[in-house]
Amino acid sequence: MNVLYEDNHIIVVNKQSGEIVQGDKTGDIPLSDIIKTYLKEKYNKPGNVYLGVVHRLDRPVTGVVLFAKTSKALPRLNKMFAEHEKVKKTYWALVGKTDEGKCRLECDGEWHTLTHWMTRNEKNNTAKAYDREVPNSKKAILRYRFIGQSDRYNLIEIELQTGRHHQIRCQLSKMGCPIKGDLKYGAPRSNSDGSISLHARKLELEHPVTHEYLSITAPVPQDVLWRALCQD
Repeated sequence: MNVLYEDNHIIVVNKQSGEIVQGDKTGDIPLSDIIKTYLKEKYNKPGNVYLGVVHRLDRPVTGVVLFAKTSKALPRLNKMFAEHEKVKKTYWALVGKTDEGKCRLECDGEWHTLTHWMTRNEKNNTAKAYDREVPNSKKAILRYRFIGQSDRYNLIEIELQTGRHHQIRCQLSKMGCPIKGDLKYGAPRSNSDGSISLHARKLELEHPVTHEYLSITAPVPQDVLWRALCQD
């Protein structure tokens, strides 16, 4: 486990692909339990260890995940994330280049905005993006820019303005640029480790208790393509 930041009230880790943030029906040990064990052993705590889940990343996604260590911090963080207040999340994604004009993203290096309306299918755990509002849809907004490239892939930086289920994956797919390895949203092939090439790169926020500004960056995965494009 790679701890990126820790103080009395919060802990931030660099999630690996395949890890789940919170327990689910698979029965696999979640990251929240791993952190509880870490805290119990590090501080020799008797009894149960308090840990609050603030936000989540999909299982195949890597990067910054924040947890609350105190009951004082958790409701404040929940409010900040729910209202997108004093919190900024930056993601990096690898998308394949196409020679058929399918990708409709602007690749000039400037910031651009994507706005869609998204619906969620609970049965198969997918989302769908539309160009206009449809019944039961929610508005989804993100900003993106191209920041790197190789012969076959582009590196995109993304800032979320809203927090919808599978938002980045779904919106990029809608634009004809599914994330590398993301079979669920149209990628042509999987990654060998089961990951998708989406990384929660940076989290910036006001500390929920001390109110100081925090900027926490997660190193990219130990992967040849990530390293070649990012030089982390």
